[in-house]
Amino acid sequence: MNPTQPAPAQPTADTVLADVTGMLRTVLAEYGDDDVEIGMSTTFNRDLELESIDLVTLAGLLEERYGQRVNLAEFLAGMEFDEIIELTVGRLVAYVAGSLDTGRTV
Repeated sequence: MNPTQPAPAQPTADTVLADVTGMLRTVLAEYGDDDVEIGMSTTFNRDLELESIDLVTLAGLLEERYGQRVNLAEFLAGMEFDEIIELTVGRLVAYVAGSLDTGRTV
């Protein structure tokens, strides 16, 4: 008889923020900027000064951690240019948490 595995805990905004912050620190470490403060209102462009190649790296880290349910390229493709420029960590966290919501219907 195989014991039933408990369902994984639903990620909260706090746990997703911690994961995303760690990923961003990995990306920023290449520039020596891994000690920058990152919060929900931090912008990718103005505050973190990320380049498009950095977003590609972040997309890979997100997929590695969460699988194909979290697709950064698809998320960004649905935005206008100005929205991408003003993208905040909080908006990304909300997208990730929503994508991982097991109760969500597609």
